[in-house]
Amino acid sequence: MSGMKSDVKLIDESGKRIDGRLFNEMRPIKIEAGILERADGSAYIEWGNNKIIAAVFGPREIYPKHIQDPSKAVLRARYNMAAFSVDERKKPGPDRRSVELSLVISNALSSVVFLEQYPRTAIDVFIEVLQADAGTRIAGLTAASVALADAGIPMKDLIAGCAVGKVENTIVLDLNKDEDNYGQADMPVAIIPRTKEIVLFQMDGDMDYQEIKNGLNMALDASMKVYEIEKEALKNKYIKLAGGDSDE
Repeated sequence: MSGMKSDVKLIDESGKRIDGRLFNEMRPIKIEAGILERADGSAYIEWGNNKIIAAVFGPREIYPKHIQDPSKAVLRARYNMAAFSVDERKKPGPDRRSVELSLVISNALSSVVFLEQYPRTAIDVFIEVLQADAGTRIAGLTAASVALADAGIPMKDLIAGCAVGKVENTIVLDLNKDEDNYGQADMPVAIIPRTKEIVLFQMDGDMDYQEIKNGLNMALDASMKVYEIEKEALKNKYIKLAGGDSDE
């Protein structure tokens, strides 16, 4: 969050945001599972103007061998923003933010995968942001969760999430790029839907206790909607494999 004021009013007098949404509306989400033939599991997500691919490889032999865990698999997520994913060309390769988000996503995914079933192996998750428009960590985590399920790796559940934020003293759902750049706070949240256990909770900016509480409730409700979209994407993949029609 920059904390700077933009020249454009982010919320108008009628309560409409800069892209026409109300305070509690998400951007459109589209997920497709099983898009890469050479990966063990994969998914593509469009969330607003975000476009992200996730690919899963494994469980497979881990190198170097000294990082093997004899009791469980090691899940390694790599989050990367392509150089062309943002307006100003990003320097290729991992930066401090990418390394941090890779660790955050690794920890979240490890909480739902039955790692103990695959000792001494690695499960590698690659998340490539092709086009960025705020909320990439949650969108990437969502795609990775679907890709893991597509790979057939046993999981307690999928992970679903959504970010909330504070814009012009209003708590809003699913910030876009302008709101993220010029708003007052950004709070990404991800959960295990069946148990409502929070597996990712971060905040950048300032919100008071009541604002955090209200925002968290909005994020939890939105996460359940994302969860349904995730399940539908997996269902559609297997309907296509069976030669059926998802509209039937």
